[in-house]
Amino acid sequence: MSNRHLARAITLQSLYEWDFHDGKPNPSEIMTRNLNEFAPTLDEKDFAMKLIDGVKQHQIDIDATITKFAPDWPLPKITTIDRNVLRIGTYELKFDPQIPSKVAINEAIELAKTFGGESSGKFVNGVLGAVFRNQAAQGIQKDADKPKEETKKNETKKDEEK
Repeated sequence: MSNRHLARAITLQSLYEWDFHDGKPNPSEIMTRNLNEFAPTLDEKDFAMKLIDGVKQHQIDIDATITKFAPDWPLPKITTIDRNVLRIGTYELKFDPQIPSKVAINEAIELAKTFGGESSGKFVNGVLGAVFRNQAAQGIQKDADKPKEETKKNETKKDEEK
């Protein structure tokens, strides 16, 4: 298991606990405890903390996005695992410019298959795929999704402008 995948799995477990207790405990405290207990030597602790803090910071927008793209499933009716996998995936798709969209979707699908039910992977794929297609239709493209040559050209332009 890669370090980032493990970081996402621990983030999912921490969000699950936080969600299970109706958002009462601080998710960052839960994450810190889980990282120390289950992955004390993890190289990607900062990445994991960024994920949980980002999901918490953008939760209202993330939940609204999930609701929009899973209209037949009110948020409280989505299983706790699937809901939090979708939160992680939606956060990475919409708010983390460094994570390529396909990586965000694939990682979320893998988490759903590992921790969720029989149809969780397909459900997560459908919702996150719709979010991605909507962003593409609006002309929203993250730098991480651009071909490397285009990214290098943009970086060169920025350097020249300085």
